Formats: sequence, structure tokens, C-alpha cells
Amino acid sequence: MTDLQPYETVSIENGGYGTPAFDWSRARDQLAAGRRHVIAVPYFLGTVGPGGVPHAAGVGAMWHDGDLYFTSGPGTAKARNLAANPACTISARLDDLDLTLTGRAARVTDEATLEALAAAYRERGWPVRVADDAFTAPYSAPSAGRAPWHLYRFTFHTAVGLGTKAPEGATRWRFRR
Repeated sequence: MTDLQPYETVSIENGGYGTPAFDWSRARDQLAAGRRHVIAVPYFLGTVGPGGVPHAAGVGAMWHDGDLYFTSGPGTAKARNLAANPACTISARLDDLDLTLTGRAARVTDEATLEALAAAYRERGWPVRVADDAFTAPYSAPSAGRAPWHLYRFTFHTAVGLGTKAPEGATRWRFRR
């Protein structure tokens, strides 16, 4: 796994409580651990559509080599939005942290990455296989439409974590990508 490290870590709590910034490992380790669970961490993708209309959708994201990956049918609103504007967010409720990541998503078409992520999804119970630079399987989420499903790599430059269990507080991490 690529060990992505922030160049800036800042406590952003506004209450004047003096809470220290969280170490990035608090978020990173939970993102990586989510890959091993049958029931995935709930992830939500935020995109912007034509005319600046926001759109949010749940996605089955997978942490792999320091980035998040997710799938989408090419006819979905999220895929159409990303084709026009790859800037997006992914939010997740981790065990003790609400996390929002800001970055860009790009479609993945190289066979090695597609095969690696297909194997990871199969480990979690989705019987996916690679076909024609995309994924196919007997089923996917009802909102995904019919196969094929495109794979997207989400690279983030900023993350904000809000502690939901002790130690509480809020931290912003910035990354050079």
C-alpha cells in the first residue's frame, strides 16, 4: 500500500477547546481496514452537474494503494457529471471519524488496475469480472443500471475528519498529488 502522507495537518475545531490535530493514520488505517469487511463502509460521492446542480450518490468504494476506487454505470448522473467535471468529493462514516475527501475522479481503463480491483471486489463478495475496459457481473446496486460498469480512481488533495468518538475535534489534511 502506498503510504500517502499529508504535507499539512491542522486542527480546525472552532470552539477554542484546544483539541490537537489527528494523525492521518487515524483515517487512513480505517479506510484500508474497510476493504477487509464484507459490509463496506458507507461512501457518498458528490459531483456537480450542468448548471452547477449538486448531486450525491452512495458508491461502493474500495481503498487500494492510497486511493479510493468506485464504479458507475456510464448512463448514471454521477458518470455524466464526472465526464463533464471530474472535481468531486467522497464522504464516509468511519468507526470514530466522519471523513470528507476532496479531489478528482478519472475513469480507469488499464487492465492491470481493473484486474486488481476486480479481485478486491470479489474478495468482498461481488462476483465481478473485467470485460472491455469495464466491469461486468450478474448484479450491482439497483441504481447502477445494467453492466458494464466503469471503474473510477479518486485521487484526493484535501481531507477533513471530524472525530465522533474520543478524542473528538476536527482536522484538515492536505496532500501533494
